[in-house]
Amino acid sequence: MNININASIVDQQVTGIMENYAHLFFPELKKQKEKIRSAAFVVLCMSTLLDISKEEAFTLLTEGGQDAGVDGLHIGEVEDGEFKVTIFQGKYKDNLRGSANFKERDVIRAIDTVGTLFDPGKKVVLNKHIKPKVEEIRSLVLDCYIPSIQVVLCNNGLKWKDEVQDKIDQTGWSNDKVSWTYFNHDKIVKILQKTKSINETLRLTGRILKEDLTFRQVLIGRISVKEIGNLFEKHGDRLLDRNVRRYLGLHSNRVNKEIHRTLCSEKADNFYFYNNGITVICDKLDYNAPQQLDHAVRLKNMQIINGGQTCRTIQETLKKPYQTRLPGFDDIDSAYVMIRIYQLSEEDAKEDADFVHDITYATNSQNPVNLRDLRSNDPLQKALKINMEKLGYSYKRKREEGGSGSSVITSSIAAEATLAIWRRNPPQAKFRRKEHFGKLYDDIFKGLNAAQALLGVLIFRFVENERKRPTIDDPPDFLPYASHYLAMLIGIMFLQDNKLTVKEISHKNLEDLIKIFDQGKDEYHKMAVRLIKKALVECYGDRPISLQQLAATFRRGDLLEMLRNVAEEEGRENY
Repeated sequence: MNININASIVDQQVTGIMENYAHLFFPELKKQKEKIRSAAFVVLCMSTLLDISKEEAFTLLTEGGQDAGVDGLHIGEVEDGEFKVTIFQGKYKDNLRGSANFKERDVIRAIDTVGTLFDPGKKVVLNKHIKPKVEEIRSLVLDCYIPSIQVVLCNNGLKWKDEVQDKIDQTGWSNDKVSWTYFNHDKIVKILQKTKSINETLRLTGRILKEDLTFRQVLIGRISVKEIGNLFEKHGDRLLDRNVRRYLGLHSNRVNKEIHRTLCSEKADNFYFYNNGITVICDKLDYNAPQQLDHAVRLKNMQIINGGQTCRTIQETLKKPYQTRLPGFDDIDSAYVMIRIYQLSEEDAKEDADFVHDITYATNSQNPVNLRDLRSNDPLQKALKINMEKLGYSYKRKREEGGSGSSVITSSIAAEATLAIWRRNPPQAKFRRKEHFGKLYDDIFKGLNAAQALLGVLIFRFVENERKRPTIDDPPDFLPYASHYLAMLIGIMFLQDNKLTVKEISHKNLEDLIKIFDQGKDEYHKMAVRLIKKALVECYGDRPISLQQLAATFRRGDLLEMLRNVAEEEGRENY
């Protein structure tokens, strides 16, 4: 048997997930080795494609009986009246030849799934892992939010055949509403190969502007969109390894749609004026200086740190040259985009690393989804990292920083826990994650010390573990939606019982506070559940509440007012 080397690499990764994360698989899967391996493959695909940790990918897993053909499900935040849903279906085979096509019946099942899950009027029997997520989606649809659906079909073989693609095309769903992505072992390995240097020659059109600034070289010019498309066909996402927007190309959004629409219209000639351009960094740039026009610029170790959305949308548009052209379109050959190339000095790697982050922050700050990485060099983040280490924990400021375990705290979970618990804003903590390092950054991190952040994370982790694997008898239906509210209530009650304010939590009393919390956390959780039950009765009376209603209730802020009323009745007047 001829083994595909990339399929073999992925199989090793899958085996590692099975061994290292055995405790995170659903109990009903653990006796089925084939199901476990398939689930591990889906976790690998989700973590790689969505750029999230393996632990977070496990929370998206839905594989099991009555899963409607969905093995993983990610629900994005609401933006401009839309929300992104990514559906993963995985097929994994033990043979490592990588030669089997994604089967027609599985693609048809995925088509049926989309037609069923996103129609609130259709009834479907679902397992306990996927049902709360689907009802949350349907709740958003009923609230008039529009879903943008990405179906990702994953295997360790080949794509579906052309006749199967015809069935997808026959659905009549536009690509900006339901898009289909194929993901396999080759694409996984390509993304994982981050360290390989890209040396490339770019052909610019017309004149260039070249400057030497503070021991760094800057070159500004004009490049054909076709040149960009060819570049991405050759190197793909490896060009974006240092770009925090790397994966936005897979997810349609308003910006991408406008870029695509311009390229497909009579406005293509003026694309240069409408677009902000592309920013490239490299170790070294070289070109023929005496030449007047149309330079070939040779770059060593190039990376695109801004303009990834533009590049990926150009690539996707050029792949379908005749399907999406609008009236009045003439020729895309005349479409150009501005390019800025920065050659950074090689003498001081540390200084340039910080400089790259500063450039990226300045050129990307209009999109808060990226700001976790961009804020990583902020003095507040550096101080948290130093002080977390003194407390015996590792604080990860950037996504690419590895490591996992109970002693590892990421900046994203610290922001989420702090906003929910100490800032008492559960809805923003859950539903405005993209703004945690943008508009909400100062509200969250200003005045926050490492001890406060750490205690908040420990409370939030405990509540999340209870959500995933409830230890209480007869867990309430609202448990999948209520983590941020429960964590807030536990934090409030814990401070009151210990006669403390948030400002009084410090490295001096942290160890004692953690011990007190560990001793009483189960009782605090029961009290918090009881308070939410009473608040829901105040909202709805004694009538039954559907999962869709629950999902909507925990999105809104009016539940906070109900909880205040209930807390006062319970003698928690400082709520």
